[in-house]
Amino acid sequence: MKKFTSVQQKTGELGEAIACRFLKRRSFEIIERNYTQKWGEIDIVARRDGITRFIEVKSVSCENFEPMSPNADRYRPEDQAHVRKLKRISRTIQTYLANDEVGEWKFDLICVYINHARKVARVKMLVDLVL
Repeated sequence: MKKFTSVQQKTGELGEAIACRFLKRRSFEIIERNYTQKWGEIDIVARRDGITRFIEVKSVSCENFEPMSPNADRYRPEDQAHVRKLKRISRTIQTYLANDEVGEWKFDLICVYINHARKVARVKMLVDLVL
């Protein structure tokens, strides 16, 4: 199991745990977490309705947001999913597919906004993205 030591790593780990709870409440089955190859990682592999979902989780700690306020949009974890990162994820997904026949699959991004002080989080799921 990975050891997370930096503040960013701990925020990412918490974001992934929140994302898993979010998915389970929506009837997703978590197949695997942190599928890692030397060229990349898939944060969550989940399945629902016969479709396998490869999910990247991007988390941001934002102590001053109100979950539904206009200011919440200035925190955009999805901006951290840059082209180079998406290429690594794509290659890792191709490796997963070569080793495990999954049928239909999609790539999704889950953004987690974490307010540690208030102990609340907001989750946004962007589905069926193109790699």
